[in-house]
Amino acid sequence: MAERLFFALWPERKVRDKLARLARSLNNGNGRIHNPHDLHITLVFLGQVEASRLPCVHDVADNIVSSPFTLQMDGIGHWPRPRILWCGPSGQPEALQRLVKDLQQGLQDCGFEPETRRYTPHVTLQRKVRHAEAGVIDNPIEWPAKEFVLAASGGGAPDQPRYRILHRWSLRLN
Repeated sequence: MAERLFFALWPERKVRDKLARLARSLNNGNGRIHNPHDLHITLVFLGQVEASRLPCVHDVADNIVSSPFTLQMDGIGHWPRPRILWCGPSGQPEALQRLVKDLQQGLQDCGFEPETRRYTPHVTLQRKVRHAEAGVIDNPIEWPAKEFVLAASGGGAPDQPRYRILHRWSLRLN
């Protein structure tokens, strides 16, 4: 059986709560706020993955060597085409860039095609947003990234989280 999978950074509770408050504070009634337990930053989207490919995916993640890093979530953006309101860091730590690159390169050996678009780390705060202004967060949210996860997406009840964490890996130097 295949599942839609992705690698992501998942916030600890304190960061998640701050992101959820931010999402609520920006809601002027024209967007659908994400369940707080679904807030994350996608590193690499895998798409539909058959169970037979999971050992290769896990091997790639098992071999990642990356130091922990901190993100300063200080910007608000809006993508009109997918109608998404998001927040993200204005800068990308080198460790984040390397983590994404190492995952993409390793996953090629598993038969996954690397993303061709430029990587833009972000947290989707709301969906179906017709209009929103980009801006700066007055009190940036500091996100210490100490691990990454493999997660699955699947529909749940409207008030339940849509994503499940399948496995966690610590960010560490060998």
